[in-house]
Amino acid sequence: MAVDAVVDAAETGDAGEAARRLRWVLHVDLDQFLAAVEVLRRPELAGLPVVVGGRGDPTERGVVSTASYEARAHGVGSGMPLRVAFRKCPDAVFLPVDKPAYDEASAAVMDVLRAQRWDDQPLDLQVLGWDEAFLGLTADRTGEPVPAPLSDPRDLAAQVRAAVLDATGLHCSVGIGNNRVQAKIATDFGKPRGVHVLTDDTWFAQLGDRPTTALWGIGRKTAARLADLGVATVTDLAAAAPRRLAEAFGPTTGPWLRRLGRGVDPAPVDPTPWVARAHGREETFQTDLDDPAAVADAVRALARRAAADIAAEGRPAVRVGIKVRDAGFRTVQRSLTLPGPEADPEVLGAYAVSLLDRVELRRAVRLVGVRLEMAEPREH
Repeated sequence: MAVDAVVDAAETGDAGEAARRLRWVLHVDLDQFLAAVEVLRRPELAGLPVVVGGRGDPTERGVVSTASYEARAHGVGSGMPLRVAFRKCPDAVFLPVDKPAYDEASAAVMDVLRAQRWDDQPLDLQVLGWDEAFLGLTADRTGEPVPAPLSDPRDLAAQVRAAVLDATGLHCSVGIGNNRVQAKIATDFGKPRGVHVLTDDTWFAQLGDRPTTALWGIGRKTAARLADLGVATVTDLAAAAPRRLAEAFGPTTGPWLRRLGRGVDPAPVDPTPWVARAHGREETFQTDLDDPAAVADAVRALARRAAADIAAEGRPAVRVGIKVRDAGFRTVQRSLTLPGPEADPEVLGAYAVSLLDRVELRRAVRLVGVRLEMAEPREH
């Protein structure tokens, strides 16, 4: 009964009222972002299959970060090993990841989005990453009245797409919904360079028969667990018993999954700047390391790089973690909480190396990573 009460409160109480105030949310997603930035810098690449990943050498170990639509037509996708991408599309242009260039392009796009208004009404921007963000009326967050009627949200989407293209030369797709979940999913229907609307009224017509993996936040593992409960589609999930989901996934995740299946998201667009919780570095070796001393040296080097990242934030580490993947792709992660805040790169490196004592190295090492979780930022 308690679980049912939690769900009812989330969908009909104060949170439900907040959701009803969310008239429209836009999700802006840059098309083939990294590849598009590279084509802007090298116009001669327009129309060619472009693959961005690693150091840009498909003979090396590395994964695809982004593939242009021309490369995707050959079956190349994000996360794919570069060597596999080369086999699928040997004529592709392979380029190394250039993070500073993408940071600069992303910042320019977000500046454009922050400047947008809807019929003179201010908008909130919630940045999700390099290439995507939500836009929502500030009044939806503050509860202030909005003069009605506003223009069609499709007009705002067209305004946003034109402004981004004019200022940066980059194309984007826009999803429109009554909340963030709907807008985020709608964008996939509109790609590339399009606009799509998904609302309370059209949710089940468009998504009801689709697998649960069509929902933002549900991956293959969660979908498999849902399938074990007889939940295969979005409609199945929306109709699932709250108590059963809570028993299978916990009292927080279970009800959230049901709300997701119904397209419910009471939270407004949140303009609070994103604050990193941690910084990490990892390296995939071109040749597997079979010497424990070499593995330890690699961990120290990565810890120094991660320490430089947290130093730039002005926040010490409070927890250290490592990741080790062997030649058989067995991955082990270990971590420890530090006795006190620490910023010294050598000390952090020593802690990271000490975690190797808790890893049984059965085979040569393919990859190592170091993650430093930081102290909470000071409030000013």
